[in-house]
Amino acid sequence: MTQHLTKDEFLTKVFNFEKNKDWKFEGDLPCVIDFYADWCAPCKMVAPVLEELSEEYEGKLNIYKVNTEQEQELAGAFGIRSIPSILFVPTDGQPQMAAGALPKDAFEKAFEDVLGVSK
Repeated sequence: MTQHLTKDEFLTKVFNFEKNKDWKFEGDLPCVIDFYADWCAPCKMVAPVLEELSEEYEGKLNIYKVNTEQEQELAGAFGIRSIPSILFVPTDGQPQMAAGALPKDAFEKAFEDVLGVSK
């Protein structure tokens, strides 16, 4: 199940950018963050794909969603200029951003290559 994050939840589950200047992942499992808006057509295409993947990869990674309209400070902190923007966050190492609606196989490849997670 994908989970919507507020700024406060993001600070405790992903990265506390108010406390740390350098990247420090706060979570236990690698995660994917979908920066989206309700009015965005490509975002609506990505949503069911992420729901499906969250079930297939349950217990191996977390999939979060951030509504850029409601969480403008969070979107600004990551320089989100276009949506959907997908942030892949490994437990170790730097996160990587991808822009645009990705097909399911591209997500699975990124899960393996960036996050080190396979089914």
